[in-house]
Amino acid sequence: MVVNNGGNLSVEYFIAYLNLVMQANQCSLSCAKQDMLVKFFKGNPDHFGSLSYQSFTQAIDEITVN
Repeated sequence: MVVNNGGNLSVEYFIAYLNLVMQANQCSLSCAKQDMLVKFFKGNPDHFGSLSYQSFTQAIDEITVN
């Protein structure tokens, strides 16, 4: 997925992205979360801004509940 550095990424974006990572890698949410922290956020949670990281953590919470 192409990401524009200028915008805040939504919870829905991260839900879709996490589901894609889990399906592509056939792994758990925990594995997908770690993979995204390393590859997507490049090891820096604020790489795309704090609001995007907040959306990421909220997406994890929503997937966990469902």
